Amino acid sequence: MRVLGVDPGLTRCGVGVVEGMPGRQCTLVAYYVVYTDPADDLPIRLLHLDRSLTDLVAEHRPESVAVERVFSQHNVRTVMGTAQASGIAVLAGARAGLPVQTYTPSEVKAAVTGSGQADKAQITAMVTRLLRLPEPPRPADAADALALAICHIWRGGTRSKLAAAADRARRGGVR
Repeated sequence: MRVLGVDPGLTRCGVGVVEGMPGRQCTLVAYYVVYTDPADDLPIRLLHLDRSLTDLVAEHRPESVAVERVFSQHNVRTVMGTAQASGIAVLAGARAGLPVQTYTPSEVKAAVTGSGQADKAQITAMVTRLLRLPEPPRPADAADALALAICHIWRGGTRSKLAAAADRARRGGVR
């Protein structure tokens, strides 16, 4: 399974592409950080993010997209930009006809480090180790995007299969 993970942000949006299977070692395909200029008008920034994510989806042809779910922060301005970037990421996956799954930061931390309370340094260290990288991916937005992709491979595949089975059961029986 090839997954494109997105750590949404309006100024820095991390993107990571990983291949793997549940219970198996994952492999790095690529990672990026899409930057937008805070001096630009919001529509220009969102358009740049949309074009960049659309191009990365087309280039890497993932089977699914994993996006960090926006959570409440004290800084409303920051959470608004993150939510807008998240919407663009979800749209890029949906436009390509891909399944899109969102994960909370705690879900990602728990999947990658074993603790939902892990800090950025622990996430980066585990991503580096799990993907057998010679050095940590930088900046942290890239490491977070890779962690999202790993989380989806390890948890999302199972979640999707359970949802499909439940759907089949609701429609009249397991096949």
